[in-house]
Amino acid sequence: MTDVLFPLLSEKDPDAEGVVATWFVHDGERVAEGDLLAEVALDKADVEISSPAAGIVRLLAKEGDALVQGALIARVE
Repeated sequence: MTDVLFPLLSEKDPDAEGVVATWFVHDGERVAEGDLLAEVALDKADVEISSPAAGIVRLLAKEGDALVQGALIARVE
């Protein structure tokens, strides 16, 4: 099992937040390593998150969820 974490936003502000803008996959979908999983919106930019491994993705955050950096947003089993 591989964790998918919300990206590091700021080393100076460990409580910095962003929002899960869009999921490009569905819960339970099979993904390959490198497949685009989500786009997250930060204060100054949007960041795409790719799958760190191949397997079945389990979404743990919903679109619109505000999360702190490093938060667990999905797992690839």
